[in-house]
Amino acid sequence: MSPKFLRIAVVLGLLSAIGPFAIDMYLPALPSIGEDLHAGTAAVQMSLLIFFLSMGFGQIVVGPISDMVGRKLPLYGGLALFMVGGIGSAMAPTIEWLIAFRFLQGLGASAGMAVPRAIVRDLHTGTEAAKLMSLLMLVFSVSPILAPLTGSQIIENFGWRAVFWTVTGAALLATILLATSLKETRPAEERVGSSFGTALAGYRFLMGDRNFLGLVAIAGFGIASFFVYLSSSSFILIDHYGLSPSVYSVFFSINAVAFIGMSQLTGMLSERFGLKRVVWVAVTGYATTMVVLFAVMATGVDRLDVMAALLFVGYGFLGLVIPTTSVLAMEEHGEIAGTASALMGTLHFAIGALAMGVAGIFFDGTPLPMVAGITMCAVISFTLAKLTLGRSREAVEAPAE
Repeated sequence: MSPKFLRIAVVLGLLSAIGPFAIDMYLPALPSIGEDLHAGTAAVQMSLLIFFLSMGFGQIVVGPISDMVGRKLPLYGGLALFMVGGIGSAMAPTIEWLIAFRFLQGLGASAGMAVPRAIVRDLHTGTEAAKLMSLLMLVFSVSPILAPLTGSQIIENFGWRAVFWTVTGAALLATILLATSLKETRPAEERVGSSFGTALAGYRFLMGDRNFLGLVAIAGFGIASFFVYLSSSSFILIDHYGLSPSVYSVFFSINAVAFIGMSQLTGMLSERFGLKRVVWVAVTGYATTMVVLFAVMATGVDRLDVMAALLFVGYGFLGLVIPTTSVLAMEEHGEIAGTASALMGTLHFAIGALAMGVAGIFFDGTPLPMVAGITMCAVISFTLAKLTLGRSREAVEAPAE
């Protein structure tokens, strides 16, 4: 694997991680934010939900723009907007102002979510794209390992507002790396003919592509299951199980280790068995594990170690689902890669936000509603995989690349 390949993966991974970093790093602070701003649990969770929504739907605009003007300019604009939102969040006097600036910050983060996937498609397809995507996921997934741990230390020593100053600094670093370490991957001659009109036509085409939508939805409900965990885990683990913010951060990071470890096998497994077979096996394993977890906890077993073990196994399977479905969905849409990536990201976050909202309605401070929400998402993802991939020979054949 060449140094250039690794450098691109690191830069794209860091750009992609800015948004999740702004989520994971402040998760341990959710209870203290509520106390400091005199806000209820629902209002504090709204500051998380609004970030997801703006980061998701902002991709609808930034993706086509990256097809029209190139990949780097939208990234610069997104990082600048993210930094403005971060500074505002750090200085927010009320929960309403925090929610408003988190919305702005999420819009900025949307560029870092949509454009790197388009850059991967600009550079590679097939197994090579899967390898680059898995490396990108490696850097990207450092966020849920380091961010909660770093965030808990910052919160304990400097308060929750320091978290937002820190993520603003991370965005500044990403801007420097973007300027010095990444070349434009969509040259001017390839942008000819790209416009908002062609973007709308591209969206109409993609919305009629059942294979694209099926693959996006498989990953979308897998990601949604993790969003359900994100929105509830700090309250459950800190308030229900009595963990300190630091221990919670370690617990949270364990799942990320499983996700990262398995995602790095994507290239090797795809090369040997084919992308579609990897998706099918991974989704089946994930759904089965989550159903077992729900069945155990529904019988009254309320044990943190049991939940931790099964979530670790489940999120390992999920680590194979996300990069493979992303590559498969983008495979045939190189000419509108930015638009396709934008629609993919928006649908992912829309599904995730819906799942978070529904799970929030049933939240009662115990783990069972959260586990039920995760399990439901995993089962839907499995069902969609069966409908999209089927049992045809194509779904299990070795790759032709």
